[in-house]
Amino acid sequence: MSWRKIPMKFSGTCIVCNEKIEINEMGLWAKGVGVKHEKCAQIKELQCIICASPAGCPQCEFQDNCDIEKVSQICICKKCSEEKDVFELYQKSTLKKFPLLNLNS
Repeated sequence: MSWRKIPMKFSGTCIVCNEKIEINEMGLWAKGVGVKHEKCAQIKELQCIICASPAGCPQCEFQDNCDIEKVSQICICKKCSEEKDVFELYQKSTLKKFPLLNLNS
């Protein structure tokens, strides 16, 4: 996957922070993946989808195999992963952040 720095011709939503990228703002685009802010490309640790705290990437058991540029931005921290009903929390948080995902079907 190759990210290209472009001025936005259309407004879009950053795949990292889920905030709007305005027309004419510089962004990074990858075919089939989406767009992200330049500042979001510098992120080296993901946020927990449930509690929004750092996901703990430096201590993650998958760190050696994980490429943050390529993985899903829908990750959870160790603390939340140990909660009771974690899958339900994960589903609710994901649906809240990404309402276009229809998790009820």
